[in-house]
Amino acid sequence: MTEEQEAELEEQADDVDAEVDDESDAADEDGLQRGDFVEIEYTAYTVEGEQLVDTTDPEVAEEEGVDDQGQEFKPRTIVLGEGHIFEGVEDALVGSEPGDSGTVTIPAEEAFGEHDPDDVQTVSAEKIDEDDRYPGANVQIDGQQGYISTIIGGRARVDFNHPLAGEDVEYEFEIVEEVEDREQQAAGLFEMYLGMEPDLWIETDEVEEEVPVEPDEDDEDAEPEFETETVEKETVYLEATPQMTMNQQWMMGKQQIGQDIIDKIGVDRVIVQEVIDGMGMGGMGGMMGGMGGMGGGDIEEALEDADVDADEIVEELEGAEE
Repeated sequence: MTEEQEAELEEQADDVDAEVDDESDAADEDGLQRGDFVEIEYTAYTVEGEQLVDTTDPEVAEEEGVDDQGQEFKPRTIVLGEGHIFEGVEDALVGSEPGDSGTVTIPAEEAFGEHDPDDVQTVSAEKIDEDDRYPGANVQIDGQQGYISTIIGGRARVDFNHPLAGEDVEYEFEIVEEVEDREQQAAGLFEMYLGMEPDLWIETDEVEEEVPVEPDEDDEDAEPEFETETVEKETVYLEATPQMTMNQQWMMGKQQIGQDIIDKIGVDRVIVQEVIDGMGMGGMGGMMGGMGGMGGGDIEEALEDADVDADEIVEELEGAEE
């Protein structure tokens, strides 16, 4: 075979590969795509040992004895391509349709990592709280999170690997629906971050803003000027419950969570409203010796209105002290 014939065959093979790639890309364009919101049900077990990793099924949670952990087991909303679930599962979801189901096995290195023997260390039991000195206890040593594998006398073996390191994980999933309602999308994101679904709604508000005025091109020394302009802002309103206010994820990352909601839902801002309900105590009178009706008014004016001489009261008090 001449060099020209070989070059021609290689070119034909490249054309075939390109056609296959184009067909594959076209197929991927159908169905769910990265960036889509999707509601899914899934259950994941380790391949060896069949240890439950995660589930959205309340019946599975009850069977495995994890239904009393304060978590609500129901379908979850995720955004494809955002790392909300293992990449192997996301790859299986891309191109699928609502109603599709399947099983994906995630190898250990792509799940919780391989088990590293160097991350198993022997430490003094004195570094561990007495209540946590037992095998399986989760502990923090020198800023590292781990669990006790064995403890004998004054020494403990602490494994700083993830408890599921080295385990392949099998996911069974079903696509419930593509989520297109933006309030449902926002609620799903909040639930993913906080473990709870808040009461929220989206409104468009008219807001006055100070906007810069274009300076005169001929006046290089002109001071920046602003004018008030009414603009429309699409807003996610969120009612902050006591449970949410005390949520550690919210306390530590509210700015980041809010920004993620803004970016992914396509709104202008997030407003968190704290509601304080009245307790029917009739004001603060009981705490102010019956003077609660004065509010923040001037005490001397109140005494004058009540026809009471303030100087006489002071004299009586001083006499009582003597």
